[in-house]
This record gives sequence, structure tokens and C-alpha cells, in this order.
Amino acid sequence: MADPVILIANGDLRLSANQTCWAAQAEVEQMVIEAVRAFGHEIERGHPYDETKQHGFIDSQKHGMEVFRQIPPAAPLIVVEAVWQYSHHVLHGLYTHQGPILTIANWSGQWPGLVGMLNLNASLTKAGIPYSTLWSEDFKDEAFLGGLKRWLNGEKVTHDNSHVRPLGALRLPKQAEETGSAMARELYRDKAIMGIFDEGCMGMYNAIIPDELLHRTGVFKERLSQSALYAELLTVGDAEAQTVRDWLDAKGMKFMTGPNPDTDLTDGQILDQCKMYIAALRIADDFGCATIGIQYQQGLKDLVPASDLVEGLLNNVDRPPVNSRDGSRVLFEGKALPHFNEVDECCGLDALITNRVWTKLGYDPETTLHDVRYGEQYNGEYVWVYLISGAVPPAHNQGGYAGTTSERQPAMYFKKGGGTVKGISKAGELVWSRIFIDSGILKADIGRAKAIDLPAEETDRRWNLTTPPWPIMHAVLHGVSRDQFMGRHKSNHINVAYAPTAEDANKALAVKAAMFRDLGIDVHVCGTNHGLGE
Repeated sequence: MADPVILIANGDLRLSANQTCWAAQAEVEQMVIEAVRAFGHEIERGHPYDETKQHGFIDSQKHGMEVFRQIPPAAPLIVVEAVWQYSHHVLHGLYTHQGPILTIANWSGQWPGLVGMLNLNASLTKAGIPYSTLWSEDFKDEAFLGGLKRWLNGEKVTHDNSHVRPLGALRLPKQAEETGSAMARELYRDKAIMGIFDEGCMGMYNAIIPDELLHRTGVFKERLSQSALYAELLTVGDAEAQTVRDWLDAKGMKFMTGPNPDTDLTDGQILDQCKMYIAALRIADDFGCATIGIQYQQGLKDLVPASDLVEGLLNNVDRPPVNSRDGSRVLFEGKALPHFNEVDECCGLDALITNRVWTKLGYDPETTLHDVRYGEQYNGEYVWVYLISGAVPPAHNQGGYAGTTSERQPAMYFKKGGGTVKGISKAGELVWSRIFIDSGILKADIGRAKAIDLPAEETDRRWNLTTPPWPIMHAVLHGVSRDQFMGRHKSNHINVAYAPTAEDANKALAVKAAMFRDLGIDVHVCGTNHGLGE
């Protein structure tokens, strides 16, 4: 491999986040640089530290284009991520880069470096850009060093995919297959509308489903504007918004409020979130949406508190009632309106299908997505930290609403504040999945997992390693190791839904897999304990 190797670091758009996270990024970069040099290769940064901004990240698409104009097109290129990053800052340069590409993340929950790298990997996969990927806790372990050595020698780094089976190689139960196929025909015939409040969020190229692929499933986008959502919430009066807050208080949900809006969650912020909740339901009703996604970042974050309280409530069947504007109807009465965080359309399609399958089977249909944030061994099992950036349906939390708190979103990301929907996910049987785009095809991975209880001190330790105001799930994947998952998964997000028993979860997985398949999605089953025969 030619020298020197070029190292780049992609970051956030928000100055406060880049400055706060820079120290961790610099430390990780130094360890990667030392590892490359130990194999006898030269390595240099492709862009300097900015003394004015006080960080060394590529912080915009414009900046990224300036950087790539200075990088030799055939140079070996390493993208090091210890933080959340906006993939579109560098995707353009990686798209035309001729040399080998390696993405690397640190194994740490502090800042979402793993989340950022998974998003970048999924974006590269969708774009058809060849790449290798590695991760490490200290960049001294055999797996990392062996992979790095192979890449420096000109080889592509591959990972164990033995846990992945095409659906066609497995046998679906007849009744489950018939149910899923019938539901697919129904959706394709009757069609459904996905409401998109401004497409594309934080550089998540991987999260945008091209219309021609989505339409084959019977789902069509209604492209809505966040400015319309803002305008609608301005029409909601304080008294009506207060009824939502009063309903939540009566359910036992706890709001951790304070007097300073710059650092605390305030009653005024909560009231604005309640107005957005009402506005979102009314617009969804206007346009006949079966599922909606609010981008929020960027744009709305500069106007109003975070959308997280809205998102968690919408995904819950039991939620504050909202009337139509004329007061004649309760909107989506007795139903969840699936919301997909950060307008991740792959999660939106998944949530819509999950809601229908679980409802058909008589299971509680609440579903949500999580960031794949971190993980560690605990008592002989690998326990993942799934930690969505703000909200889950309260039905997923221990104690429901009574076990749910709302804390201020971190000021580093959300200057207007707003409350989260925080809790510890209850123990139970899960079906997990991810829809993604590869080679111009809609694909889906699906598998089984369980959420487990951990001691309070261990939960707190994991929260403090990540972001304490956000809801947490302790998840164990069946038959999928840490490195198998990381090498295969094509998103920063994962969808999860509960089933009453393991047998019920296997049935739901089979029906959902059949419905996916008959909607034209290429399905792979990952891991074990899924109940499907050979």
C-alpha cells in the first residue's frame, strides 16, 4: 500500500458538540496513528486542527469538499470516528475516492462514535462505495491489529457472517406465512402514506428510501414541512396543551423541571412539546398518514424544544387524547401513530409493518428504534446498551408511565431544551430488525433478542458512560456476537418490539418476515432462537 495513509475525522454540524467531543477524538486518533506507524507506514491528517473553532473535525459538506480537493485520489484513507458524525460531510469525497477506505471507531459509550461509524458504513453501502471497517477498545487487541495489518497490506477486511441466513433457506410455519403474505397483499392493494417532516436528518443518507423502492411496498411519501408543523403548533392554545400535561401527570409520569431554561427543563418547554404533539396528530390526520417522522435536527431545534416527548407519546397506544380542530373526533383513538425518530424512513417502513403485524396477532403494538450505542459483557452474556436519543413509548418502560421520567435534553445538542421520555426498558422477549438499502435493493435483517434487567448500580453505570437523560434498553441478541453484529449491521438504528412470550415472538418474526418478503424486501434472518426450521 502506498504511503502516506491519510486520516480524516468527520464530526457534527454543531460547534458546541464538536468542541466538547474533540478531546476524546484526539485521543483516539493518536492511538490509531501509533498503530499504523507500528506497521512501518507513514500517516498524516488530511486537514488541520482549527484554532478558531477549537476542534479538528470536518464540520460541513462545504468543508469536506475543501478537504478532499487536497487529498490524493488514490491515497489509502482512514476515517476515524469517536463521535457522532454527519455522513454527508464526507460522502461526496468518499464516493469518488479511488484508494482503499477504512472506517474505524472506538468502543466507547462516551460519545456516539460507534453510532456515527455505523451510519457512515450504512451510507457507504447504500452508495455502493467499497470500504473496510474496524473497531477497538484500546487499539491493541489482536482483532484490530490483524485487520489493520491486512488492510495496510492491500486486503479488504471481512467479518464473520455465519450468523446470517437468507429467508429462502429457512422454513416458515404455514399459518404465519399465509398471514404475512395476506397482509402484504393488503398493504400493496390499499396503500399507505408515510408523512415526512423534512427529508434527511443529520447526514443520514442511509435513512432515505428512494421513492421507486418504497412504492413497491405500497407505501408512498407525503413530503411535509417542519415549518407547517411549527405553524400548526402556534395555533394550539395553552389550555389545550395543558390538558396533555395534566393527563401525563395523572398517569404518574415525572417531569424533572427547574427554573433556568438554558440548563433546566421548564414547564414552558413541556407546554410547547404538548402543543407539537397535538399539531403532529392533526397534520397526520389531515394527510391520512399511517406513520410520520419529524426531522427536528436541523431546523426546528432553533425554534422550539425537542420533539422527543411528542415521539414517545405517538408510539404509545395509551396516550393523551387529541381532538380534531372542530372537536368532533378523537384522532387515531385507541391507536399508536408510529413515529420514526430522526425521520429514518427505513425505521418508518419497519414501524408501520410491525404495528400492523403485532395488531393482527393481538400483541401490544408499541415499537421504537434505538441507537446501537455501546455494549459490555455482564455475567457471561453480551449486553448491548440501546439508547435512543430522547424517547421510547412509555409502554416499553418498567412501570409504564409511572416508571417514566422526562429530563432536559443536553444543552450541547438542544439549546431550546425539551424533555425526553426516559426509562429502563422492561425485561421481555424481542423481535429486532433493520431495513436498509444495498445494491439498489431494499433489504432487511431480522432476529430475536431479549431485554433483561440489570442491577440498579449497573444500569446507572451504563447510563453515566453514555447519556443519562435518554431511555435505555439492556438487550441480548440471540446467536449474534458483538463483532458479527458490527460487521453486518447497516445502520446506527435498530427497531425493536416486544412479544408476550418467546413462542409469540417467533410467530411474530415469521409473519413479519413473510410480509417483508412479499413486499419485495430481501430478507435475512440473523442468529438463533427464531423457531424457523431448515
